[in-house]
Amino acid sequence: MRTVPTASGGVLGYVPGAWDRFHIGHLNILRRARQMCDQLVVGVVTDEELFGAKGQMPMVTLEERVQVVAAVGIVDAVVVDFSTSKLDVWDRVRFDVLFKGDDWMGTAKGNRLEQEMASVGAAVRYFPYTQHTSSTTLRQILAGR
Repeated sequence: MRTVPTASGGVLGYVPGAWDRFHIGHLNILRRARQMCDQLVVGVVTDEELFGAKGQMPMVTLEERVQVVAAVGIVDAVVVDFSTSKLDVWDRVRFDVLFKGDDWMGTAKGNRLEQEMASVGAAVRYFPYTQHTSSTTLRQILAGR
């Protein structure tokens, strides 16, 4: 795993996520984020945090999810994201902008994220959510639902 780059005057972007069953929606958000920053750090949420948020364990282990994201050529660094509070990872990475899918926009968790980021001077930018594919949809297909 690469170390976190320093922004050195440029925009340091951060994209948190589960990255379970990596798909085109994941690639889309990384591509869009890459266009809007000079350096891109991706956070991979731990298995425990994902279980707490979604009530089920990811299908792909944390170590493998980190390796997959690190292999994407447009990513400068990968960090493990240990908390639902992005202030915790901001303390380690000091990013300028956090990128999320627009399925978070206008929700309680999106509003909380925006408030947290504003408290440290970081922006939140939303990108269109890829409707035709998601990890939840893929899990349902694999389960035969």
